Amino acid sequence: MACPTNDQWDREYPGTAVARMHAVRERVTQLAQTEKLNGAWEDVRRHILWAGGLKDLPHAQPGQGYTGHSFNDFNHVDLTTMNDEESHNENDGKVKGIAIGNRLGTGIKIASIPELGPGGSWSTCAMGCNTEPPQDVAHLQFRSRIAFKLVWVPNDEFDTFVLVDDAGKLLAQGTPSSGALPPHRERVMNYKIVAGSKYAKEADRIAALVSTE
Repeated sequence: MACPTNDQWDREYPGTAVARMHAVRERVTQLAQTEKLNGAWEDVRRHILWAGGLKDLPHAQPGQGYTGHSFNDFNHVDLTTMNDEESHNENDGKVKGIAIGNRLGTGIKIASIPELGPGGSWSTCAMGCNTEPPQDVAHLQFRSRIAFKLVWVPNDEFDTFVLVDDAGKLLAQGTPSSGALPPHRERVMNYKIVAGSKYAKEADRIAALVSTE
């Protein structure tokens, strides 16, 4: 069955900024062809933000475009591209574990890089993604697919990550060579919230390959 998505419209998730999502994935493909996902973690994270159409704003105020948390904890790992009219949507209680309201629209507008196309980008919370269909911020609050999700591979050190698309397909992987990664407990929890879902399959596959070497 073909995915109900074309260059402008996603029938299942109409909040998706489809052209922007494709542009983000193209940037991820570019990164995958280099060693940029294997460098120092802070550089790697900046490259991931760039691919996702987000500015690196570690000193902004929360709610005013702050992206210092993006891909730096277990939860804010879904790169979501949403239409402008959806960016001010609030959580009405459907997304469990997320504050009622969860107003993100102003921050999305400030932090999004316009050159990737219409709509905005944000690193939304992944909690709830291990069900089918996913019950997370992207799919419920913004009615959007994710452009990609970062998942830490469950090897001994949880020191390798994958970027997978909305269907769980591998887009890229990296093993940062230096720098302070997100805390180990955050990386472990990141895997736990996707375990058993389509989003864990590539991480599981890579972990299995490592264990047999």
